Amino acid sequence: MDKKVVLITGGSSGIGKCIGTYLISKNFKVYGTARNPKKYKGFDAFELIALDVRSPESVQGAVSEVISKEGQLDILINNAGVGITGPVEETPHAEILNVFDTNFHGPVNMMKAVLPQMRKQGGGLIINITSIAGYMGLPFRGYYSATKGALGLITEALRMETKEFGISITNLAPGDFATNIASGRYHAPVRDGSAYQDSYQKSLDLMDEHVDSGGDPMQVAKKVYNIIQKQNPKVHYPVGAFMQRFSLFLKKVLPGKVYEKLLMNHYKL
Repeated sequence: MDKKVVLITGGSSGIGKCIGTYLISKNFKVYGTARNPKKYKGFDAFELIALDVRSPESVQGAVSEVISKEGQLDILINNAGVGITGPVEETPHAEILNVFDTNFHGPVNMMKAVLPQMRKQGGGLIINITSIAGYMGLPFRGYYSATKGALGLITEALRMETKEFGISITNLAPGDFATNIASGRYHAPVRDGSAYQDSYQKSLDLMDEHVDSGGDPMQVAKKVYNIIQKQNPKVHYPVGAFMQRFSLFLKKVLPGKVYEKLLMNHYKL
């Protein structure tokens, strides 16, 4: 049997690279993507192809390249994304548009590009990497939460629309993991005299602590492999520390104001 062909967006570092490396060890054919693969001259974990998820033309080109080389595309892992922090009121509109283009429109572009091939094959799997932050509106991460929440909801809709074609689509929501996401995250500046100056700075310090003490991204890679083995994947899979996963249960069972109070205490607001 031919190796299954996997395309991972944002595969040059962090969770994406970890997933790709693990799947290579499990005998998959893996392609990763980066906006500019030439920046990663020493990268030899798997083949990197050029892709900007914000551009439908770039997306179509990358997907066509994989299909042309392999004749198939079995699994898409929508991992590319950017972080953003800032008060909702003070975050520049251009940055809001960019994070939605990357974290929401980008994965949608990818799914639209691979679905015709998956229908032709009679099946396929799409794993959208969302976030535990997408299940709740986190203070000073509201736009990030919104993009990941929107991706989770579009996944729920699309998996029902495509089930008759033998295509499975699922969400994998990581918590905090030790990656370089913080270095690439857009931070709205902490403004002197802003109404949010003190509370936003406290939240920023706390966010950095969480990423620095995050788990091993290999947990995410192993969860991806576990999902691939399932004949009928669930709609949502959280992965992360126990308390992060438990927070999703609390969100379901606690009154809204009680849960809000827990979040505010956690973020020292």
